[in-house]
Amino acid sequence: MAVVKGSYQYRLRVVQDEPGKRYAGHFVTAALVLTVGLASYFYGRYQLQSTQADATAELVQLRSQLQSKSSEAEGLRQEVANLSLGSEVDRKAAEGVRGEVIQLKAKIAELEENVSFYRGLMSPTANKRGLTIGSLDVIATSTPRHYQYKLVVQQLASNHSHLRGHLSFNVVGRETDGEVRSFALKDLSNDVSGDQIRLGFRYFQNVTGEMVLPEGFTPERIELVAKSTGRDAVEVEKKFGWLVQQS
Repeated sequence: MAVVKGSYQYRLRVVQDEPGKRYAGHFVTAALVLTVGLASYFYGRYQLQSTQADATAELVQLRSQLQSKSSEAEGLRQEVANLSLGSEVDRKAAEGVRGEVIQLKAKIAELEENVSFYRGLMSPTANKRGLTIGSLDVIATSTPRHYQYKLVVQQLASNHSHLRGHLSFNVVGRETDGEVRSFALKDLSNDVSGDQIRLGFRYFQNVTGEMVLPEGFTPERIELVAKSTGRDAVEVEKKFGWLVQQS
């Protein structure tokens, strides 16, 4: 075979064809690929199971903590409720005590007034007849401008003979235009029929009833004049500011 000068010459080598070795190489490669794939699969599965186990354990722990915190919160809510209830009980108890104190003070004042009243009845005065105007109470009712009144007229003397006389009872105040106006008790109360209230007693006499003030009238004071009749007749006057008690 002629060789052309200046051209590249390829060297050829003839080898024997061995199909068995070629197939063995392919098998080994496939086996390696399969082995690597299986190893990756099982490793990934292991990692997934491990991560899932950790997550499950953490979830259980968080649930336990949540239950503990919920129990703690419920305990705190119960404690707050108990404190609120205790505070309410203490407040009501304090109000009850204050109410009892007020009632006791009012009762003591009433008893002291009664003692003073009866002591006065038994105390002699320079005036043989001893006619005097005692206490006056005006008490508001649940109806606007309706008031209960109680007046005590008494005899302070060493010799308590039967006293007779009469009493005038007037409520003085102002109309809406500022004009001074005086109303006799008979104009305000159905319990009185005349300008003069009859008196007849040995120790004391109560004058009680209910009066209704007219609209537009603002009371300022009550003026009283008591007169006894007979040989030792006397006349006494007394004025009370408009002080109303609550029923």
